[in-house]
Amino acid sequence: MANFSKPDVPQFSVDVYQNEYLPEGGHQVDAVVTVTATGGGTIGSAVTAPHLYSTGQGPSAAVAIMVDCSGSMDYPPDKMRNARDATAAAIGTLRDGVHFAVIGGTHVAREVYPGDGHLAVADATTRGQAKQALRRLGAGGGTAIGTWLRLADRLLSSADVAIRHGILLTDGRNEHESPQDLKAALDACAGRFTCDARGVGTDWEVKEVTGIASALLGTADIVADPAALTADFTQMMETAMGKEVADVALRLWTPVGAVVRFVKQVAPSVEDLTERRTEAGPRAGDYPTGSWGDESRDYHVCVQVPPADLGQEMLAARVSLVVPQPDGTVQNLGAQGLVRAVWTDDVAASTSINPQVAHYTGQAELARAIQQGLDLRKAGDIDGATAKLGRAVQLAGASGNADTAKLLAKVVDVVDAATGTVRLKTKVAEADEMTLETRSTKTVRVKK
Repeated sequence: MANFSKPDVPQFSVDVYQNEYLPEGGHQVDAVVTVTATGGGTIGSAVTAPHLYSTGQGPSAAVAIMVDCSGSMDYPPDKMRNARDATAAAIGTLRDGVHFAVIGGTHVAREVYPGDGHLAVADATTRGQAKQALRRLGAGGGTAIGTWLRLADRLLSSADVAIRHGILLTDGRNEHESPQDLKAALDACAGRFTCDARGVGTDWEVKEVTGIASALLGTADIVADPAALTADFTQMMETAMGKEVADVALRLWTPVGAVVRFVKQVAPSVEDLTERRTEAGPRAGDYPTGSWGDESRDYHVCVQVPPADLGQEMLAARVSLVVPQPDGTVQNLGAQGLVRAVWTDDVAASTSINPQVAHYTGQAELARAIQQGLDLRKAGDIDGATAKLGRAVQLAGASGNADTAKLLAKVVDVVDAATGTVRLKTKVAEADEMTLETRSTKTVRVKK
């Protein structure tokens, strides 16, 4: 019998790291805001009504798995087989009571399971039926990812659940719909479900896959070897099953005269949230962060304040966490942090840069340098590419981002990491270049 007693709920905390001291005439305040959710385990949701618990095991959830079934999935033939096996493994990871569906994606989207315009509810029987249905997955047709996302949205929205999540696998470029069609689909789905996107092999477009994950607040990655799909899908689904609170927004309140210049997630990856602000009453705005389990993330907040006299202090911003409710109200998650500004004539105080702010400013520059360097390399600008990728090597070494440094070393020969002196390799494996581009926004956390 299902247990509907109140489960453990994650507790949110907010920590602010900044140098609050500004010189005379200073007007830019930078802070790193660390948001941490702890104590939920894999059960509970801080913000959903009791009817949204499917079992005593966790908040109710719905998952749609979108599998590329275009013709190219047959080349090589093991790609489709590995995709079937990976999807079966993901289904096996679903906990009892979770709603789910499998979508086969070509130039149209079709329901593979359960196939009646609804979602199945995971138990031993439905998991077995879904795995049987996967055997019918074959390759043939084109690629129109927007249609897959719209079908996933229709299915996920049919269930009254707390968490809605998609997993999308593609092996090719989105050739059978316009970029505008895909963007319209992403705009329609944003805020309705989160989605992790994966590219298998090396014939897909990095910016398409990372753009999908970015728009839908999920993760993106490359699975260059189809044999690695099962492990990746299992890990993705385990992470999805650990999500407990959906639709968390970072709310920033600023005083009269202060303006938010930008809000960026900077760990575990760089994601600019500035343009996603929705107004939340006088001088407040909400920035979406997606779904949370037991985890911690860092955000760089930059606020422009009106200059004040020496010795003056002001609250530059108040940071809180809220969850919008269906009735238009919000639930406050009870954690807040304060960003301050203090004007001083102490030069040492006003010119020192907070270590967290300095670290993440460098990580954001690292991501930009990699992306610009690879674009210049593709355009044939060898000098420009060498300069940008050399700077990336320098930043990766200085910040201790060893994973990114290893990926860079497959694209350039490093002569001197400290000065950023590199030579472009004449031959680079396509998978290595795509891996570097796909993972360019992954950051390392500052050592506290």
